[in-house]
Amino acid sequence: MAKHGKRLRKAYEGIDRETGYGIAEAVKIIKDSATTKFDETVEIAINLGVDPKHADQMVRGTVSLPHGTGKALKVAVFAKGDKAKEAEAAGADFVGAEDLAEKIQNGETGFDRCIATPDMMAVVGKLGKILGPKGLMPNPKLGTVTPDVANAIKAAKAGQIEYRAEKEGIVHAGVGKASFSADQLVENIAAFVDAIVKAKPSGVKGAYLKRVSLTSTMGPGIKLDVASLSG
Repeated sequence: MAKHGKRLRKAYEGIDRETGYGIAEAVKIIKDSATTKFDETVEIAINLGVDPKHADQMVRGTVSLPHGTGKALKVAVFAKGDKAKEAEAAGADFVGAEDLAEKIQNGETGFDRCIATPDMMAVVGKLGKILGPKGLMPNPKLGTVTPDVANAIKAAKAGQIEYRAEKEGIVHAGVGKASFSADQLVENIAAFVDAIVKAKPSGVKGAYLKRVSLTSTMGPGIKLDVASLSG
């Protein structure tokens, strides 16, 4: 821990924690600070001026990052017959119906995205207490309850991510890896912020983007200039 603390203190040298940086400058700092032996994930956190307890202020959706996340997503699909064959052909990691539900009930949830055909929701609905808290419950609004399982799988594998405001009004997501080029990270971050801005609920009054910060797995947190993001 002492080594980590010393390294992090050194990374914070020269960083003004009160100043809001532009995306390009923040990305440079993040990349320069990512000196660990593994490929750190670059993460964004956005504090929104919303109260998710009110249904009309929930911010939730999906966004396709231009350069993906750098993480190989594992996808589970609930489907039968021809749709199950389509899912397998499209690269799904787990495909099934009642048998897949039984595995999940027994604790097997080694996947990052769950997709279901509409006719399977009676089976999937019984897994709400398991999938819901993990953010894995298929949802028609997110495109994860669909007859077009092939395209849903391809979108997930290509870098589509889900986002959702937590109870404090914070949205966070991984937007790439430290090994990405600066341009790739800038474009991914811009795409994510743009999706959040477009998802602004009509009932929100006052400032919507209140605070935005960028960090890597083991790196310093960099405050971004909100005005430049929402302008």
